[in-house]
Amino acid sequence: MQAKESRATSYTTLAPGPAFRHEIEVKRSRFITVLRRAGTEEQARELVAELRREFHDARHHCSAFLVGPDRNVQRSSDDGEPSGTAGIPMLEALAKRETAPGVADLSDVSAVVVRYFGGILLGAGGLVRAYSESVSAALAEVRLVRRSRLRICAAEVPHMAAGRLENDLRAAGFAMAETSYRSQTAVLRLALPDDAAAIAAAAERVRALTAGATDLSPEGTEWVDAALP
Repeated sequence: MQAKESRATSYTTLAPGPAFRHEIEVKRSRFITVLRRAGTEEQARELVAELRREFHDARHHCSAFLVGPDRNVQRSSDDGEPSGTAGIPMLEALAKRETAPGVADLSDVSAVVVRYFGGILLGAGGLVRAYSESVSAALAEVRLVRRSRLRICAAEVPHMAAGRLENDLRAAGFAMAETSYRSQTAVLRLALPDDAAAIAAAAERVRALTAGATDLSPEGTEWVDAALP
């Protein structure tokens, strides 16, 4: 069965790469936050398992994660801390992180906070603040990217016309995906915003540039990362 397409056409996530680490100290307790991109719940839970092995002598390995363009998978764990003092504050720090003014759309991120107890009780309120601030401080320094769903549409033209059409489309500001070649024709692929108006405008431009000889054909979607402005 084909997966249902998300309502969201873009969201913010962590840049690809190794896990990001950040540490704060609160009344001698160490709070080590580890953030890593996770496109599935399984990947998110893998980070927790890895850190349990690495920091096997720590008392707590609290976690939270958001997964999916619509953020429909949200989980958290207090891992032995008093109920509601760790996992939920961490999840709220992820969910409420503004990625643009008035926009909170961070997803596909797994957060684990490893705590080494320092001998001083923090109380419920102190734990909530510590776990929330630990994640927020890490998010303030990690590199983020914009992930957008692009609609791939193809235009098939004779070989001799392909180069000129591609140049004209690029000059008009269209992003081009991979071009493939057949015996007599070339298939140019445009990566377009997943928006009906944008697709219609691109189809009209292709028809104008080919004197009505070529139409765009849909070929599905791809999620593509781009640097934040």
